[in-house]
Formats: sequence, C-alpha cells, structure tokens
Amino acid sequence: MLPFKLIYSDDYYLPIGAHVFPAEKYRLIHKRLLESGITEPGDFITPKPAHDEDILLVHTREYVQKLKTGTLSAQEELQMEVPYSLELVKAFWLAAGGSILAADMALRDGVACNIGGGFHHAMPDHGEGFCVIHDVAVAIKRMHQEGKIDRAMTVDCDVHNGNGTAVIFPPKLRPGHPLPSASASSRDIHTRHEDHFAHPVGELDVFTISLHQAHNYPVVKPPSSIDINLPDGTNDDEYLGWLDQSLSSAFRHFAPELLCYMAGADPYKEDQLGGLAMTIEGLKKRDELVMRVAKEHKVPVMVTYAGGYARHVEDTVTIHCNTVLAAKEIFS
Repeated sequence: MLPFKLIYSDDYYLPIGAHVFPAEKYRLIHKRLLESGITEPGDFITPKPAHDEDILLVHTREYVQKLKTGTLSAQEELQMEVPYSLELVKAFWLAAGGSILAADMALRDGVACNIGGGFHHAMPDHGEGFCVIHDVAVAIKRMHQEGKIDRAMTVDCDVHNGNGTAVIFPPKLRPGHPLPSASASSRDIHTRHEDHFAHPVGELDVFTISLHQAHNYPVVKPPSSIDINLPDGTNDDEYLGWLDQSLSSAFRHFAPELLCYMAGADPYKEDQLGGLAMTIEGLKKRDELVMRVAKEHKVPVMVTYAGGYARHVEDTVTIHCNTVLAAKEIFS
C-alpha cells in the first residue's frame, strides 16, 4: 500500500455533457491507478461533501444561495463555462470536501492527493473557467479554522493563471511597497514576495505561486506572490528551471505549514487549451521537483489535479497518474 492516501469518489464526475473538459477523467485515473498496480483499493478514501459553512469561508452567501437554488443569472452561468445543474453543484461541494480531507491527511501523513479539485479560477462571488467552487482555498481556510495551520503556500502549475487564488489570497506587503504590474509579457519573477511580511500570530498567511502561459486565459491576471509568465512554446528544461528558481525564492522568504500543489496536466504540448511544449516525462519531473523541495523543507503536500485537456484523454490520464507515481517515489 501507499504511505499516504488518495481521495476519490465516482461522484467527482461533472455532468456537463459534451465538453472540452474531460469529465470522465477522474474515473479513468482511478481505474488506471488500480490496473497498473501503482495503488491498491485500500489506498483510497471516499470524501464527504463540504458543509455550507466550509464553502462560506471563501464564497459569498449570495453566490452560495444562487448555486443551491438555481437562481444564477444567464451571464453568471455563461461565465462559469459549464452548464448549471444541481448535480453539478453537488459535484463541486464533494470536490471541496475531498480537498479538505486531502489537506487533513497531508498534515497527518506528509502528503495526500485529491484525485480531483484544483478549481483555481473560482472567485468569492462567481464561477469562472469551468470552476464553480475554489476547493483549495476552502481547504486552507478550514485547516486554519481548526487551528491546524497559520501559513500555507499554493504552487499552481496549471497552464492558466490562478486568478481566483490570487484574488482570495492577495499578497500582503509592507506599507509603501506597491504591487508591480502583473501584465509582464516576458517570463519574469515578480519581486513583490521580497517585501512579504509575516502576519500576526494566529492570522492566516498564504503565499501564492503561479506558473502559467503569459498569453492565455484569463486576460486579467491579478498578482500572486510570485508570478512566472511563460512564453508560448516553453519546453521542459526551461519550465523546470523557472519552477526551481521560484520555489527556492519562495522558501527563502516564507515557511509554510502546508503546501497546496495544483498539478495541472495542461502544460502538455498536446493540450487543446495550452500553448507550452512540455512532454509527459517533463511533467513527471515537475511533480517530483515540487514534492522533493517540500520534503526537504519538511512541509506536508496536498495535491489537487486542476486542468488537462489533451487531444487524447489517455495522455491526460497518464500525466495525472504520474503525479501519484511521483509522490510514491519521493515519499516512500
């Protein structure tokens, strides 16, 4: 058996019909992990849906009420880019419950993986880009509410900027140190994190990292603590170099008690919604790098999956399964 737990439910399936988002990928990942021998049935834990009180730690009461009563406006539903249904809402509540459980298991075991989640575009008062509820933010705030953490770090390796995360956890700087622009066209490390200062004891402090394709969704990219704006066609070596540099810089300035890793499969060169040039092997090295750095700093890792839209869904499944394999190799 694995030395850590995987959080999964067949009900992670999103009822969205024909869509570029491969709703069946969660079930395919679960099946592949078992058939390949990477995992055993006992490695999996079934989550329960998040409570409304958990969701309200991040999202506004008005938005939650609209979701639960089916009273979103046409514009609000259009902005989500997935068709609304009560079954969809249940799936997102379950994904949030899965990330809460994964965070709790990571704090216990050193690492845990939610075979789902990573819906990093969701905003406090609306959904965006296939994301209805920001499950990672909910998990962080639940862990803080329970007194288990005060400091968290998010490492977002989806090809798309983590705009929801940046809005929910905006960088907090010393007075007199304004944020630089987040619209840089080159792949630069913004230096705002060098002015990051510790929050008062007991207050939640979240350090955010986003590695994303500069010329991709969303158009408006609010500032994270560190933003890596990657040019089109970035390859494995270039990507891994920038990831290593950003992690080194972050850990020089911040000591998290939990690292939340969003392991997007969409930096892959064959992704339909991405424009980077990473290989399947390079993406596994990415996963290994994040987990190795976290282990070296003795920081628990909660993994969520985020996006993946390869032309062949089997490639997306392979990339996501490799994340579990990387965790097995690093933490065994």
